[in-house]
Amino acid sequence: MKALSLLAAAGAVSAHTIFVQLEADGTRYPVSYGIRDPTYDGPITDVTSNDVACNGGPNPTTPSSDVITVTAGTTVKAIWRHTLQSGPDDVMDASHKGPTLAYIKKVGDATKDSGVGGGWFKIQEDGYNNGQWGTSTVISNGGEHYIDIPACIPEGQYLLRAEMIALHAAGSPGGAQLYMECAQINIVGGSGSVPSSTVSFPGAYSPNDPGLLINIYSMSPSSSYTIPGPPVFKC
Repeated sequence: MKALSLLAAAGAVSAHTIFVQLEADGTRYPVSYGIRDPTYDGPITDVTSNDVACNGGPNPTTPSSDVITVTAGTTVKAIWRHTLQSGPDDVMDASHKGPTLAYIKKVGDATKDSGVGGGWFKIQEDGYNNGQWGTSTVISNGGEHYIDIPACIPEGQYLLRAEMIALHAAGSPGGAQLYMECAQINIVGGSGSVPSSTVSFPGAYSPNDPGLLINIYSMSPSSSYTIPGPPVFKC
């Protein structure tokens, strides 16, 4: 029994993941360039904590002085890996099924803003479709998480919050495992205004949200799933 417990613990650790790189405008930047990455790949489970904004707290993140230029209206790729040293065949354990999401927040200085508080709006989500989870799609893509940057938002600096949520233990409150990091970006070529309807981190999620408190093992391919957070912003 002790051996089985150790194996289960090892499997849980190997399943963790980190948003390690951003690819924008045809350039894949180095690991941790412009991203506040932790050295430990563990999840955030308390959605009422400030750590749910850009990670931190139990997984201390390393500051970055770099800001990545992103053209409005293009698609970027958030690259996920099990560790900062892993390759595309080591993204996240296949048992960790759940949605992928992305948010952005306009800030004055992306290198200094903590991300905590309001101003966030969702720009991507992929939940559960015909038996396929968003996380499974990212794993199949070798860790590539596609995120469309709206063309109708103003130029300036933003935080890009990429997120994967694992629901294998979400049958009780606090069981959902949230993985997120924030990239520091400068959007160029955009026009328009920031959406008037935004959300806060913490605040956007509740421990009892149906997308976070769920038994995924009772679902069939035709089951519906409610992705947590607000609707995706559309131009």
